[in-house]
Amino acid sequence: MTTDPHPDTMPVAVPTPRRRGRQVRQAWAAYAMSQAGSGIGAGALPLVAILLLDASDWQISLLAAVAGVAGAVAVVPLGPWVEFHRKRPVMVGADLLRGVTLLSVPVAAWAGGLTFGQLCLVAAAQTVGTILSSAASTAFLKSLVPGEHLVLVNARWESTMWTAGTVGPPAGGMLVSWLGALAALLVDAASFLLSALTLGRIRHREPAPAVPERGRHSIAEMTAGWRHIAAHPVLFRLFGHALLFGGCIVASTPLIAVLMLRDLGFSPAQYGLALGVPCAAGVLGSVLAPRIIRRAGLMPTLLIAGAARCLWMAAIPFAPGTSAGLVLIIAADTLLLLCAGIFNPAFTTHRMRAVADGYLARVTAAWAISSKVAQPIVIAAAGVAAAAVGARAALLALAGVLLASMVVLPWRSWTTPEPAVSIGPGQTTGAQP
Repeated sequence: MTTDPHPDTMPVAVPTPRRRGRQVRQAWAAYAMSQAGSGIGAGALPLVAILLLDASDWQISLLAAVAGVAGAVAVVPLGPWVEFHRKRPVMVGADLLRGVTLLSVPVAAWAGGLTFGQLCLVAAAQTVGTILSSAASTAFLKSLVPGEHLVLVNARWESTMWTAGTVGPPAGGMLVSWLGALAALLVDAASFLLSALTLGRIRHREPAPAVPERGRHSIAEMTAGWRHIAAHPVLFRLFGHALLFGGCIVASTPLIAVLMLRDLGFSPAQYGLALGVPCAAGVLGSVLAPRIIRRAGLMPTLLIAGAARCLWMAAIPFAPGTSAGLVLIIAADTLLLLCAGIFNPAFTTHRMRAVADGYLARVTAAWAISSKVAQPIVIAAAGVAAAAVGARAALLALAGVLLASMVVLPWRSWTTPEPAVSIGPGQTTGAQP
């Protein structure tokens, strides 16, 4: 008597282009929901801590730094688990984790039992869910989207993120002013629950996940993402550049606030304008990215945009406290985010192609964990520098690090042969695979 083969060994039916397109749209809709909620709920947890718990300044800093680092460290042992399991259930679980933990805050507040410790746990859970979702979704999209369409899909995801980041915070601010910070948290929680529901409806048969090597120690599996990056010269250089760039950008945000509001005397409305207007350039950059990649190639676009985004912060410390200074700050941020919007789809596509399927989730998780741990360190260093020499000089130092990070980019890979890239029906570029 014969037995049925294991489901993972059975032939996988290739979905029709129409069905695959529907699955991609469902995944895109889920991502848009979660990003919209996160935009509306941006800053809601600190607001709850301030308004409902009367938290001190150091507690707000603790909420941002410690919860982020703790969440990132908690993900380390989960990286191999994500790699060796189906990705869509992990994405659903990550959305449920973020949605339910956010929902616990208004429930506890209404019951009179909300504590600062709970907010720290919720913030850490958001970090865990975000990293797990990013690691799983990267591998899931690679299995769902044909390789020649990755640039186009990554650009759409990027434009969605920038749009949510542009529209969400002002909408969230209005919602908080009308109904309070708990209302923004409820919207954010609902967006994750709706995203989980949408992802659960996708009927895509994923390839069988990677199988852990027999006899390999768990520590080796947990560190495989970093070791894979270190063994790949181009990825290793991009990794180093990403840590420097991300740390400098995050550390510059509070310093720019101090420079504009205290040193230069700009109003909160002008500061908000300087934060909001440039985000539209990120949307524009992500929209332009596929066409630029079609004309220039994936790697040249990645390198030029990656270097160009490091140029513009150097102008901000020289801004005077006048209308011309405000225009200078907005223009510098606009050009930075335009270049970032072009760079990110190219980088995401390159990383998807460069990393073997059995390592992609762990590499993505390792990348995110490293960023979450490195950023508070750079923020602290920049804060110490600002206390010693002032915000303007500290921003100049960060701008210098950004300029130096251009050298780290993998310039020797400029002429690396590239697979075909699609930007739409019948339009491709690059060498044919």
